Amino acid sequence: MPPRSNPTARQERLGAELRKMRERAGLTAREAAKRLGVSPMQMSHMEVGRLGVSEERLRALADQYHCGDAALVNALVAMATERVRGWWEEYRGTLASTSLDLAALEWHSTHMRSLQVVHIPGLLQVEPYMRALFTYARPTHASEHLEAVIDFRLRRREVLEREDPPAFTAIIHEAALLMKVGDRKASREQLDFILETSELPNVTVRVVPFSAEGFAGMGYAMTYAAGPVPPLDTVQIDHVHGIDFLHAEAQLGYYRALLSRVEASAISPEKSRDFIHRIAREL
Repeated sequence: MPPRSNPTARQERLGAELRKMRERAGLTAREAAKRLGVSPMQMSHMEVGRLGVSEERLRALADQYHCGDAALVNALVAMATERVRGWWEEYRGTLASTSLDLAALEWHSTHMRSLQVVHIPGLLQVEPYMRALFTYARPTHASEHLEAVIDFRLRRREVLEREDPPAFTAIIHEAALLMKVGDRKASREQLDFILETSELPNVTVRVVPFSAEGFAGMGYAMTYAAGPVPPLDTVQIDHVHGIDFLHAEAQLGYYRALLSRVEASAISPEKSRDFIHRIAREL
């Protein structure tokens, strides 16, 4: 099978974890390839996600690397052998690959913590909010592409209501709740949807009010997605021109601590619901 020309973020992550495992074992890629009986080029392709890895080969690598973390190895095997085509693949070639990678990350996560200061989290956005958001900077947005973007966003929300959904904690600053992205009616619909979704047993919404002292996280917009085991956690960072996926151990620790600091500034879920109700009534 020829190497993949455009591996997904999930395929790249599998390769990165194999590389980390090898480096912890103190082996070079050439040494590992020789032990496994493959060429250095094949080893390189595996470690960047361009070449698939069978369960047998992955377990052989873990054995060569003396990896005693059975839970991690089993999780990597599950990643390597999954054959179910995600719904997001229907949009490949239409939307940016990073958008598809984000949907895959959300779908495979076990728990997500999202921080948004000036936007409503993507999984909680309603259609009028999306339309206003995407057409503000691009008023002439091609209608066909815009409809695909909105349809994709709406389908992303299904992860919260599927059977066995991931837990989702949304930390939203008061600024995002007050901004009228769209007209007054759209703003009211948006707030009502947040309240409705917060009633799901797996969803928690917490508000950081302007009155919170010591809050200095206004420059951050991100989601921390927990994997099946902690080493497979991922941080997704929002930028004006796209998104990044981070998974180095130091990065994971940094953003876990940052989210905990921000969450300490948020009011309780119960008070947050009352807070959002009050804003909605004043519209």
